[in-house]
Amino acid sequence: MTLDALRFDAQGLVPAVVQEADTGELLMVAWMDRAAVEATLATGVTHFWSRSRGAPWRKGETSGHTQHVQAVYADCDGDTLLVLVHQEGVACHTGSRTCFFTALKADATPGGPLAPAHMLERLERTIQARKTDAPSGSYVAKLLAAGEGDICRKIGEEATEVITAALAGEGDRRLVEEVADLWFHTLVLLGARGIPLREVLKELARRHARR
Repeated sequence: MTLDALRFDAQGLVPAVVQEADTGELLMVAWMDRAAVEATLATGVTHFWSRSRGAPWRKGETSGHTQHVQAVYADCDGDTLLVLVHQEGVACHTGSRTCFFTALKADATPGGPLAPAHMLERLERTIQARKTDAPSGSYVAKLLAAGEGDICRKIGEEATEVITAALAGEGDRRLVEEVADLWFHTLVLLGARGIPLREVLKELARRHARR
């Protein structure tokens, strides 16, 4: 679809749904006018139109939380855009990774925060913070300080516990707990190496695409 085929509304705008390219995490929804769409395609970073200010803006211009565009898709009617990005930092002005973190309920009971849909990314950010700040008493900081050898030994222990939970009839709940431990410690190893979780997800996507 070409830019000319897009169906802007009466105000010359089209909604843009922004999604993390590698994980599918829904980050935010904003508005684009034709100039913002053109700038997004030309520069490879997201540009939008602020309806409240009546002015264009670039995501990350003041916060540094730039969105690097991987692809832009139009829906079947050409009146909504899906923008796949790699998000630097957080997407929401509240400091949350995503703008969608509050549950809406049918009754008057206030909606509480949703359980994170992408907990691995949240853990990755926590591990990176512990690597940078190394707070006293932090288990992650202690592991990182011990070095890759200790981290790998811990991964070996957790892998054994996963197998034991599966084969020794310890129950599904126990298996889930042990797999969580294993995944967590592999994330610590990736963090120690400075390897983004995104690289593992990209490798999985590459393998899946070959099938």
